[in-house]
Amino acid sequence: MTQTRSNTAAHLAALRAELAEQGVDGFILPRGDEHLGEYVAPYAERLAWLTGFTGSAGVAIVLPGTAAVFSDGRYVLQLASQVEEASYQRLHLTLEPPETWLAETATAAIAGRAARIGYDPWLLGSDALARYSKPGLELVALSRNPVDAVWTDRPLPPRTPALPHAIEFAGRSSQEKRQEIALLLRDAGEDAVMLTDPASIAWLFNIRGRDVDFTPMALGFALLSADETATLFMAPEQLPAETLRWLGNSVSVQPPEAIAPALAGLVDRRVRLDPAGAAAWFAQTLRTAGATISAAPDPCLLPKARKNAVEQQGSRNAHRRDGIALCQFLHFVAGRGIGRSETELSGQLDAFRSQAPDYRGESFPAISGTGPNGAIIHYRADPATARRLQADEVYLIDSGGQYPDGTTDVTRTIWSGPGAAPSVVRDHATRVLQGHIALARARFPAGVHGGRLDAFARAALWQAGLDYDHGTGHGIGSYLAVHEGPCGISATARPIPIEAGMILSDEPGYYLPGAYGMRVENLLLVQVATFDGPPDSGRDASRRFLEFDTLTLAPFDRALIEPALLAPADIEWIDRYHARVLREIGPGLPGPVRDWLAGACAPLDPVSHDQKEL
Repeated sequence: MTQTRSNTAAHLAALRAELAEQGVDGFILPRGDEHLGEYVAPYAERLAWLTGFTGSAGVAIVLPGTAAVFSDGRYVLQLASQVEEASYQRLHLTLEPPETWLAETATAAIAGRAARIGYDPWLLGSDALARYSKPGLELVALSRNPVDAVWTDRPLPPRTPALPHAIEFAGRSSQEKRQEIALLLRDAGEDAVMLTDPASIAWLFNIRGRDVDFTPMALGFALLSADETATLFMAPEQLPAETLRWLGNSVSVQPPEAIAPALAGLVDRRVRLDPAGAAAWFAQTLRTAGATISAAPDPCLLPKARKNAVEQQGSRNAHRRDGIALCQFLHFVAGRGIGRSETELSGQLDAFRSQAPDYRGESFPAISGTGPNGAIIHYRADPATARRLQADEVYLIDSGGQYPDGTTDVTRTIWSGPGAAPSVVRDHATRVLQGHIALARARFPAGVHGGRLDAFARAALWQAGLDYDHGTGHGIGSYLAVHEGPCGISATARPIPIEAGMILSDEPGYYLPGAYGMRVENLLLVQVATFDGPPDSGRDASRRFLEFDTLTLAPFDRALIEPALLAPADIEWIDRYHARVLREIGPGLPGPVRDWLAGACAPLDPVSHDQKEL
């Protein structure tokens, strides 16, 4: 979607006219679709159409005389570059929450009555809607989205086939999974659950699709009963005969229009609904039908996050293939990267990945940022304006691949050379790497959540008065979403314990606006910790501890490592990791690339570690 500043003003004016026609004073427009997901199909890119902002997280609020766009710390610079200041205030949603801004701004502008603020009940969850419920505001559910009313060339919703996801990749049958979730419902005294997350539906029914770029899902909804029967709501053209046979007789199939009648039939039933992940329309419709809502998380989230043995091995296999592509790419950048544009570079990495016959495409739009563009945390290069890699500067590449047995996500920061990186650049990069290592080496008791681990990755930066404005880690799906809940590693992570089998990213960073950005990211598999030898004095051998096993296999750029900053244990970790990369990836590489990798993975030179202390 191409957006210009003149488009922004015209679209905003058209929306305001439509809001007046519908009798409301303002409108809340989150970035998302009916499934409240991160990655959406073009038909649901309403926020981008209205404001020009293309980030994956944000919300716009439009009032008669003013408007604002909010996003998080990842997109501060992107907001400034994409959103027209004359039309919108550009605000940090943590520092200036949209619900607070709306209450203060609307009540100040409209005197004598409550401000009527419209919203689309298909685009806001019940939790989000509750946050906007403040004195002086009357929230009005609109039957037609006003953006859709004025977006005259809006694309149609996708209708790609939902296809079976083979048991050799899934590890468990759909019937087993439905039995597990139905048991959870019975134990909770619930009659059914309404599933609105396509990733949960993909996992539960062992199906995959192509309705959304980068994430292999088919868009739909499902109602699972405590007796293990299920109804899948998808357009008929999305379910070929092969998939219907795969689903079996215990799964009925209905078009999306049948959702409302199905919910109307749940009178006096207790229905689980995720208040954060389900659109408010579902809660409103169920209450009207006389059902009792059990507000609880999607019961598929935790089982989906705990990868079974087949999925764990599949992820290891996918990362080995991905590592071959990554090492070929890093070799390419080292020898032929200077002068290439950001889009040429990310395209070259995609081409290397494409050499694997089972490669299914990128897992998200690659972040390929040279020099100052690397400081834009979720930068997206445009072929028309992409910057070219210059000599002696920092290059950040964050990308991932989709394979039928696993999803990858990896970031490397590279010094282009040929000169040596300045000491301040090496200092920043090494502190980022230290944080990455500290988290990767962490052992922690079972029951710990990601909020307690976040400081491991920041400590070395904090010692120098530095930090980064994004989370440290997110969950990863198994041939599904590259960002998967419910666990994460950040200061604001939900208090959900990390469990064995989960796959999380480890990606601290540092960003100097106008100069460079640097981030190091590997994916980590959570597993039960093993301790050498007999229990140490005072250690309770019966207490369960967890640790991480690194899945990603690609070297760190030695030109950005300052060994004098590293503790001996850090150097040992790097050397062991690089030896593993060479051992597992080297045999799959062409001779010249294998030779380059041997040098990239050579042990770090010994230094005096007393020269500088953190």
